[in-house]
Amino acid sequence: MPLSMHPPKAYLNHAGASLMPPAVRQAMVDHLARDSLLGGYTAAAAMAPELDAVYTDSAQLMGCDADEVALTTGHASGWREVVGSMHFEAGDRILVARSEWGGNYAALTHIAQRTGARVEVIPCTADGTLCLTQLAQMMDARVRLISLTWLPANGGLIQPAQQVGALARAAGVPYVLDAAQALGQLPVDVRALGCDVLTAPGRKWLRGPRGTGLLYVRRDFMSQLKPRTVDQYTAPYRDGAYHLRADAKRFETSEACMAARLGLGVAIRQTLAMGVETIQAKVRERAECMRHALSAIEGVQLQDLGTERSPLVAFTVKGMPASVVRAHLMTHGVDVAVNGLSFTPLDMAARGLHDVVRASAHTDTRDEEIEALVTALTHLATKP
Repeated sequence: MPLSMHPPKAYLNHAGASLMPPAVRQAMVDHLARDSLLGGYTAAAAMAPELDAVYTDSAQLMGCDADEVALTTGHASGWREVVGSMHFEAGDRILVARSEWGGNYAALTHIAQRTGARVEVIPCTADGTLCLTQLAQMMDARVRLISLTWLPANGGLIQPAQQVGALARAAGVPYVLDAAQALGQLPVDVRALGCDVLTAPGRKWLRGPRGTGLLYVRRDFMSQLKPRTVDQYTAPYRDGAYHLRADAKRFETSEACMAARLGLGVAIRQTLAMGVETIQAKVRERAECMRHALSAIEGVQLQDLGTERSPLVAFTVKGMPASVVRAHLMTHGVDVAVNGLSFTPLDMAARGLHDVVRASAHTDTRDEEIEALVTALTHLATKP
């Protein structure tokens, strides 16, 4: 193994991209070998039952039906396809929380600039949670979309997604839920959440390969969405015309990496086998262990919001850019993430933060990995 491929002493960036379990990697390697022997189409046909099972297992994970599931290349691709299929006009209102993911906010801002719609920020409470009372007061006939990032990228906040769903249903407002940091480590039931759309990548808490993702679209909401483009897969030709698919696969394309999909399927099955509640408890315990240890280091400031905390642990070191902190940690074999202003621009600006360091553990994170983080940070924070 080349030196550059040696694993870090402590991998604490599971919220960015988890380390794939061996069975996930093996499923992909096996299919690449199958591809090379049989050709892509014959190899995919040979694995048709396993590929179909990715949809049924995904539906079980999210609490929906298989025809409401599309496989994507990540959160952004599914989110853009659906929101891009919605119609907006001048004067329409799009509501977001202060902690909205920067990619979503950029896309919504672009839509507003193009159509004359307005993006409005839902006021939040002192701990960063969106204010449900004020959200209810904002509802009127001009609201065309509520877009919510359930677990924001820059810290421990968990937004009240189910309560937002209840308000959206009562008002008849479409509700798109970004579950990128939730799916795989929080129980997800789209019926209870009341969302019309839910998106997530496979590379985070599901521990699947990068370039995969899940998209849920509520069946009764499907008819309101007209994809920007179609192909022979999403709109099959019959009786002299192209007919848009009635299921969520209308948001896929005719081309996909089958090896990656099979790897995602293994990751989802492993998640279901372990149990999301079990994963949630283990990940939460690891995160609280990190928070407790980091809070005792002079010069280290936790930057988490919320009351019930997610496993995304955000912090800063006094007087040091997050990039410098990460570089120091990497020299000690500790891999973490840096979240800049573009990740959550509204919240970061409101709190006067330019960037934060983010550490995130998974179920198999060892005590020694957390100790390595704490030791390296202690050395850094006590430097002159």
